Amino acid sequence: MRTNQGQDVAGIAAGLGEGQIHIWQLRYNRSWRRAPLHALLANYLGLPADAVTFVEGEHGRPELAEPLDRWLQFNWSHSGDTAVIAVARGCVPGIDIEQLRPRPRAMQLAERFFHPEETAALAALDKSQQEYAFLQLWTAKEAVLKALGHGIAFGLNRLRLAVAPASPCLLWLDGDEASRWQLHSLSAGKGYVASVAWRGTTRDMEYWTLADDG
Repeated sequence: MRTNQGQDVAGIAAGLGEGQIHIWQLRYNRSWRRAPLHALLANYLGLPADAVTFVEGEHGRPELAEPLDRWLQFNWSHSGDTAVIAVARGCVPGIDIEQLRPRPRAMQLAERFFHPEETAALAALDKSQQEYAFLQLWTAKEAVLKALGHGIAFGLNRLRLAVAPASPCLLWLDGDEASRWQLHSLSAGKGYVASVAWRGTTRDMEYWTLADDG
């Protein structure tokens, strides 16, 4: 994965190939709602931002309202003051980011929602490692479910991941073959944990930081 400080957004967007996935990180304020997503996708579609419209998918995932580019797929997530956006052609990406903060009920949530083997692996970790490992699992699961087109209502216990300090690994997915999936942790900066997933072959990931004036 290549990390870049890129501001020629239109040029970068024009270079997106079918064997790539572009990931953008940007500063975010909830009051902006989906404006940054409209603006970024406008560069990929060659349209003004106000011409990019969305519809809600069956499970709430935003999709392009018109088949302006039927191969262009995207997903986004935001937490705290940061957002991440994944854009690809020919595959459906899922992405999730969470801000690191104290979560005293993390193990209770894991026991309630995660696969039992994941919960056992989390419990075996040192307390100092549990918060990060919990969020790594959470974002990875969210990324996979979003790529599937589902929300967490699908069931976080219907997929099982390896619990490790390295990049997450999908071991089992109810109704599908885990080996057909790509799942990666992202370097979203200090204080954040993020993951991206898609079904299909390996792609060249490029990570771009979008400045406020971009």
